[in-house]
Formats: sequence, C-alpha cells, structure tokens
Amino acid sequence: MEWRPASPPRPAPCVGISGVAAGGVLVTRHVAQRLEGERRAAETGRPCSSANLRAWRWGSTTACERALRFQVGEKIQGFTVGQVTSVPELCLTAVKLSHDGTGARYLHLAREDRNNLFSVQFRTTPVDSSGVPHVLEHTVLCGSRKYPCRDPFFKMLNRSLSTFMNAFTGLPEPPVRVPGCSLLPVLAGTGLLADNERIFSQHLQSRLLPDHTYAVVSGGDPLCIPDLTWEQLRQFHATHYHPSNARFFTYGDFPLEQHLKQIHEEALSKFEKIEPRTAVPAQRPWPEPREFQITCARDSLAAGSSEQTTVSVSFLLPDITNTFEAFTLSLLSSLLISGPNSPFYKALVESGLGTDFSPDAGYNGCTREAYFSVGLQGIAEKDIQTVRDLVDRTLDDVILQGFEEDRIEALLHKVEIQMKHQSASFGLALASGAVTPLQHVASCWNHGGDPVECLKLGSQVARFRQRLEENPKFLQEKLKQYFKDNRHKLILSMKPDDQYAEKQAQVEAEKLKQKVDSLSPEDKQRIYEKGLELQTQQSRPQDASCLPALKVSDIEPRIPVTELDVVLAGGETPVQLCAQPTNGLVYFRALSSLNTLPEELRPYVPLFCAVLTKLGCGVLGYREQAQQVELKTGGMAAAPCVLPDDSHLDTYEQGVLFSSFCLDRNLPDMMHLWSEIFNNPRFEEEEHFRVLVRMAAQELSNGVPDAGHVYASVRAGRTLAPAGDLQETFEGMDQVRLMQRVADMADVRPVLRKLPRIKKHLLSCDHLRCSVNATPQQMSRAGTAVDTFVRSLGRSQKERKPLRPHVVEKPALGGSSPVMRRLVMEPTFTPCQVKTHFLLPFPVSYVAECVRTAPYSHPDHASLKVLARLMTAKFLHTEIREKGGAYGGGAKLSYGGMFTLYSYRDPRSTETLQSFVKAVDWARSGRFTQQDIDEAKLSVFSAVDSPVAPSDRGLDHFLYGLSDEMKQKHREQLFAVHREALVDVSTRYLGPGRSTHGLALLGPDNARTAKDPSWIVR
Repeated sequence: MEWRPASPPRPAPCVGISGVAAGGVLVTRHVAQRLEGERRAAETGRPCSSANLRAWRWGSTTACERALRFQVGEKIQGFTVGQVTSVPELCLTAVKLSHDGTGARYLHLAREDRNNLFSVQFRTTPVDSSGVPHVLEHTVLCGSRKYPCRDPFFKMLNRSLSTFMNAFTGLPEPPVRVPGCSLLPVLAGTGLLADNERIFSQHLQSRLLPDHTYAVVSGGDPLCIPDLTWEQLRQFHATHYHPSNARFFTYGDFPLEQHLKQIHEEALSKFEKIEPRTAVPAQRPWPEPREFQITCARDSLAAGSSEQTTVSVSFLLPDITNTFEAFTLSLLSSLLISGPNSPFYKALVESGLGTDFSPDAGYNGCTREAYFSVGLQGIAEKDIQTVRDLVDRTLDDVILQGFEEDRIEALLHKVEIQMKHQSASFGLALASGAVTPLQHVASCWNHGGDPVECLKLGSQVARFRQRLEENPKFLQEKLKQYFKDNRHKLILSMKPDDQYAEKQAQVEAEKLKQKVDSLSPEDKQRIYEKGLELQTQQSRPQDASCLPALKVSDIEPRIPVTELDVVLAGGETPVQLCAQPTNGLVYFRALSSLNTLPEELRPYVPLFCAVLTKLGCGVLGYREQAQQVELKTGGMAAAPCVLPDDSHLDTYEQGVLFSSFCLDRNLPDMMHLWSEIFNNPRFEEEEHFRVLVRMAAQELSNGVPDAGHVYASVRAGRTLAPAGDLQETFEGMDQVRLMQRVADMADVRPVLRKLPRIKKHLLSCDHLRCSVNATPQQMSRAGTAVDTFVRSLGRSQKERKPLRPHVVEKPALGGSSPVMRRLVMEPTFTPCQVKTHFLLPFPVSYVAECVRTAPYSHPDHASLKVLARLMTAKFLHTEIREKGGAYGGGAKLSYGGMFTLYSYRDPRSTETLQSFVKAVDWARSGRFTQQDIDEAKLSVFSAVDSPVAPSDRGLDHFLYGLSDEMKQKHREQLFAVHREALVDVSTRYLGPGRSTHGLALLGPDNARTAKDPSWIVR
C-alpha cells in the first residue's frame, strides 16, 4: 500500500516491584513473583491467585503502573511474560512476551496515550529481485478466508476511526487467494526506481552488502517481477508469513490481556511452531576496498545540466544489535555531517564542487550491519577523485584534532529535546523504525537485538558521557577503527546517460518479446481469458458485510474544548497562550503579514525563509549561529504560508510563519536569537548563500518524484482562486524552476540584494501575531520572554499601505478578539480553466484536476468533504489503482474549497482524466448506499478527530481563526450530510459547465496533450 494525545502522559513510576528503585530495572522472575505474592498475602491473608493479580492490576491508575504489575514468567492468554522494564525518559513501560505455541515475539509499550497502535512485522529475506515480499504484501491485502472481499485494508479505512492503516515493504524487515487482485500497483510502485536518488541508494546498499538479501531489490525490479511464479509466492508466504517469524508490537493505554486473548484465539492457536530460517547472515568483510560506477537518467529539474554526477564513500559498520555501539556511531555520524560546523559540510558542501551531500549520507541503521556513507551530488565527472581525496583527508584531520566540546553538547541536547517532544504519532514512529533518528528500534528487534535497550536513551547518554570522560579520544579511536582502518569500503559513482530511458525501455521490450515468444497460442488465449476474468471481477460490487464496522452513532458528538488566552505584548502585538502538557518544552510561533511586499519580490520569499536562520545574525556568523541554535533550541524555521478564508473563496491571508521550540530553561536564549534574526540578519555571506541556494534547489528537484501529485494539484488550482497563483509561486513547479535558475547563476548578488528589501517589509512588529504553547507553570515566564522579544523589534516610521487595494480585517478568534487577521480580497477575480502538462523524464505520471467549490464555513463544504471520501473509496480506488494500475489516487477537499481528483505514480495519464469524469457521473447518479455514506463519514471523522500533539493544539485558531464554535458547527453539518445533499453538490459543483476546472499533468511525453491546443506543454 502507499504511504499516506489526549490526556498528558505521566512519567513512569520510579519505584518498581516491592519498592525497589526501578529507573529502568529488569523485573526478574524469582524476585518479582515471590515478593509480590508475599506482599499480597500479607495484605489479604490469602495467597495471591492470577485472577486476584489481574483485578489488582486494573485497579492501578495509569497504563504504566498497570504494566509494571506484570510478572516475569507469568502466563497470560497463551503468552509468557519475559521482561518488564520501566523507561521513564519516554514515560512508558515495556513488556516483552513470547507465544508459547509458536514462539511469536511480542512487545507492548504501555503509555498514557489514547492513540493506540497495533503492528505485526515479518522478517522477509528475498534472494532475488522478483519483488516477492512486495507482491506478497499487496496480495495478502486482497482478502482472506475470514474476510473474502477485495482490499479489506482499504475498506476498513472507511469502517473505523483508525488514524492510520497500512502495510509496507521496506528492507528485509517486515493467504487465501481472492480473485480480482491486480499486481499493477506493484509495478507502478517500482516507478520509484526512476528516481535518481533511489537508484543510487539501492546500488549503494546492494554493492556494500552483496552476500545475501541486501544484494537484491526487495520491492522488485521491473525486469524481474514477471519471472515470479505463483508457487514461489505460496512458498515464500508459507515460510515468512508465519507466527514463528512474527513480531507483534502494541502501544498505548489499552488493556493488554484482552488483545493477547484475541490474537491467541483467532490467529496463533491455529498454527504450530516452525523454524523460519529467515535470519540475515553476517556480511563477510572485504580484504580491500571496492569501486563501482553506475548510470542514471539526466535530471531536467536539477541545476547545472553538465554537473550531475554523484559519488560517495561508504563504510560497513558493526551489527546494529550492539545497541551502545550503534548509538555511539549514530552520534559520531551526526558530528561528521550535520550542520555547517561539521567537518564534512565544511570540506565537501562548502567546496563548491557539488550541490549537496550524496543520497543516503550519514548513518544507516536499518540493515543488520549498519553503514556510513558520505559524498557529493551535482559534481562534474572530473571531480570524482577530488571528492574521494577530500573524504580521506577530512577523516585524517578529525582523527587528529577531534571534535569541539560544544558540538558534542549540542548533539546531546538534541537527544534530550527528542526525548521530551511529544508527537501525536509516537507509537507509529516506533513501529515504522525509530523513536528518534538515532535509534532504529524496529530494525534492531528484527535482527535479534533488544528493542527495550534502544528505548533507554537516558542510560545510553549517561554511558556515552562516561566513556568520553574516561577517554577524551574515545570518538577519535572509533573513527580510526571503523573508518580509517576499515577495508570494507565502497566508492560508488553515478553519472547521467542521455540514452538511459531509451536503453531501459529497449531492455524491457526485449524482455516482453522473450516472454510473448515463449507462449503457445493456447497460453495466449488463456492469458486473454484471465484478463477478461480479472476485469469482470474488478467491476463486480464487493460484499464487505463480513468486515467489522463502527456506526456513525459511535462518534463523539462534541469536540473537546481548547482553552486559549490572548495577551498583548509590547502593548500592541497579540499573543495567543495555550496551556498544555508539553513535558518541559516551550513552543513559539509568530506570523508576519506579506501584504506590503512588492510583487516582484514574492517569488523569492521561500528562498528568504530557507536562508534566514542560516546566514548569521548580530555578532554571530553563520557557524556560530548554527551552534547556538543547536545548543539552545530544537530548531528554528521560517516558512511562507497562504491561508484561505473560511467563508470567501476569493479572500486569503499571506504571511511568513516563524516557529521554534526549546527546553524551558533555554527560553530567554531562544527569544534572544529571534530578536537578533529579526533585527540584525546577516545577508553579506555570499559564498554561504550560494551553498544554501544549491542545496535548496537540489532538495526541491529530488522531492518532485515523491510529491508529484501535490505539485500537479497546486498547478491545477492556480487559476481557480486568487490564493492559487500565490501557492504556485511559493510551493509549485514555478518555485522549482526559479530555484533551478538561481542555482545556475554565475553571480547571485542580484538575488542576495533582494533579501534586505524583503526584510524591511517582514521582520518588524507591524502586523505580527504570536502564539505560545507551554505548561501552565511555564506560561508566565513565556509571556515575559515574548514581550521582551516584541519590544526589541522595530516598527515602521509610517504605515506601509498594502499593495492590494482590498484588505479586510477579521478577528482571528471571532467576536472582539484582539488577534486580527488582515486578509486580501479580490472582488473582481474571475476564475479560468488552464490545462498544463509538465514534461518530466519519469516512467509514470501524476495527474490532478481541481474544481472551485465551497470554503469551510459554507454549508456545502461538509457534503463535499464526505463526497470526496465516498468517491475515493467507492469508485476512484477501483478505477485508478485496481484497474488503472496507479500506486494511488482519489479525491480530497481543501479548507479553502478546492475539490481535487488526483492520481499518484500512474502508468496512464489522459485516460485517468476520463476516470475523473466517470467518477463525477457516478456521484451525480447517486449509485451509492446509506452504508457507503456512513463509511465515508467515518473516514472523514477519523481525520477530523485525529490526535493533536500538545505542541500543536490551538494552531488552527492561531492560523485560520477557527474557533471551537465554528468547528462544532462544521461537525454537526458533517453528521447531517445525507444522500440528496451529496447528489446535489456533485451536480451543482462537479457537473459539466458548472464550476471552473483546472487540470495538470506531470510526466512523460503524451501524444494527446501534444496534439491538443488547449493544453500548455512545458
């Protein structure tokens, strides 16, 4: 499938069983059971039975406390408890179990978080590039004996309030056949291999780890996928998708025993234990370094058409199950490449030889043996040896000189911040790989390591500090051991080939011809009949009544109230205060209006934002500034934003959002940094500015294959509302092209001179509003710090007039709120239809069609939102993914009222536009049931009610002016959506000749758009 907290967490108790101090203590069987039994017997006068223990456990007040009551060796619903560990730094308790009958492993992390998670992972270790684990992943999602309907996972998205449901194939980490399942999405997914970054990363891994499963493409090579047979698929399923090869992971505050009972009775009890033999063997070390060169397509979006070579130097590192060594090497990697003060940034990125670090640079802890890679992309082919020499020389210098103490402290400060920051999807982050970028929890467990050790970051940091204190050259010795003296070293280079796509197409054509020539007439007829059968099965309505489903009546009717206060800083600047359980962190945001900025400067606002916090400020050069940001904050950022109005399509707010967060003790330092950035930014660092421009342009170019549908959607909506053109300028293909041109400039000074001009209109307290999220105890201090910041800012001598004549003021929180939004209104705007095709060297397309409909507060918005989910689940998924072979597609409605139909990694293009037309006809005809409507509502509410982290609560008030009353009214409108309303809005807004449409296509040449004069081909 494709990739698409309520109450405050309390710290885990610092006292374990029997009052023994437990800061990470392992509760052992002979101590825990005996002492607990004695204590309970003393209290009650009778022995402590299992039933008594369970009742007593659920009398505990928090999830962590309940989990600490489990005893090592205790038998629960077919499982045996193996370990119970408190992890106070992450406010959780870990419980490890094993299934008695199959040996399945189970890890439960108890935490005060209602966003619970369930995951099961299978270690899949293919030995060829047929993509068998990827194909199997898609196939098992096509139904089962208990749920004999096509794509139950997708259908469950609309039958539950789950905030995430997916399956995915990664590195070697983690059926009853149902007719009507297409593997075309697997082939569309391999369109990823057209991405030059992924081509490089795949070859890097396969060349560095060539002995076993990492040498092949686990997701599948398009040339090898057709060789996969049904019997191979069945055999792989039997040996890999088995409980004995499974790792179950659950997280949250739910009752563990009930879930263990269901897993045992409905699944595991039906299997017998096997020996899966799926372990990845150790890679044999090389006696000498190796070197390879590969080719790729030329990137038409990248700056410097003649400088598109990539080279990297990579080193094999120890097994990731050595937790402390992995932690140390991940820190060492960050010291080597992170930020402008790192040795490799200075030596490589600032050398002017390339545009950015090579793909996959840094520490990679997903494979059994980790590896480190560093290099440059965007270089001339003649500079390959120069880059190699720079890598070797830099390592020698660092081994000799070591690292500055402040840089090490800044990195450990980052770890402390990461431990305290509360994400709304903390459990999902753990299941998919990492609690922080430093610790690859799932991978470690998958290869036989202890995942609980990965979570104990506090003890890892303490041990790291102790090693440094005992041996000041600790890190230098690691560098020498794993880098300087390491013979398992790979030099990989990649250069563009103008004929790359043609050569790939020729090889695929030859493969196809070979396959077809090997078929007899009977074989061809059988395949043709199977194709017709598949088409029939895909068009046949599915009976999903076998699947469980919630009811709309199960949804909470009212939203939780978010308490907000507003104060004035500096006498005039409104500050929104939102008291939340932020775990000792303070989150600051400020929004500054762009209304007075001249039109010719608008395209450069994203670049201004990208470099503002990286060029230095006040007495700090860019290196000193970066050091202070790392030492005192969790990051400082600026981003342009276009905020549509809730009630008028032709009205919007434009501005720049500044955001940062820090530990409570560092709040004055963080706000002082903002004062210096606003008052005294340094725009004279021309060489570093050039470096930042090249990196930004490279990042935009590399991001297009992953977000092509987003770029297509932005472009399609460009001429439908006034905000659309500005969104295209800030975040569309126009911005990608602009950054490419700036990066190619021999003299960037004309662009650099624009930055102080933007600063004059933006970095003052004119038309500024701020917000703070912090604990109630921190709020007074935070308010004082923000007041000091605002008073330090300048104010214009005279009022600058907005360049747009129609500007309206609107209270951000309704009523008499002092938080005023200054919105641009264009009453004479006339939408028009434009169709644009961006020619890009991809084997797949990204298609979007936008329709101008109704904004958030309009009564029709709720019906259109439900309609988008209805069309996605009941029509577009079948047409675009199952029949068309795209990796994804659907419909969505934006806050500003843009109704978008889109496809992602689509082997078709203009044919998909016809599917969009059919989808509208289907909706207008009302060919859906009340059950379909209810499922669409469930899906909408799962997004509306998705958990919000404490750091982000109140943000929709601050940015969009959405009050709780407005959201409650919209909620009631969603509940009230009915069949007639859905047919009505689909006819009035989406029907032919009703609303203005915009179309956009990103992808390869297309004969239809080339011949059709209504299309603009770029």
